[in-house]
Amino acid sequence: MEGNNLEISNNIGIIAKGVIIAIISSMILLLIFSAILTYTTISENVSNPVIIVITAISILLASQLATRKIKKNGIVNGGIIGGIYIIVLYILSSIVTGNFSLGINAIIMIIASIIAGMFGGIIGVNAK
Repeated sequence: MEGNNLEISNNIGIIAKGVIIAIISSMILLLIFSAILTYTTISENVSNPVIIVITAISILLASQLATRKIKKNGIVNGGIIGGIYIIVLYILSSIVTGNFSLGINAIIMIIASIIAGMFGGIIGVNAK
């Protein structure tokens, strides 16, 4: 029983690290994208799709790294990482903007985040 609790506790820590990795990698990639937007003539109309892709890549990478350490239930653990990431992002952005509504873009982000986490989890568990 005690070993099982230790394993659960360890997995929670790994998942938390995965979420932190996803947030940090998103911030870095978004900084790079903002610099590209600032210093080039790329239209700001591409922002929404690029932000979705950056989010998905960050979650995919983080869930792959995390589930590689957990070594089981990749689809579930990866989905959890994607879900926690997007919940944190939604809460922070809602506090900043003062708008707690869910639009079509938010729903697409939620779905993309969870799916990216699940794929990353599958890849991480099956990586040698």
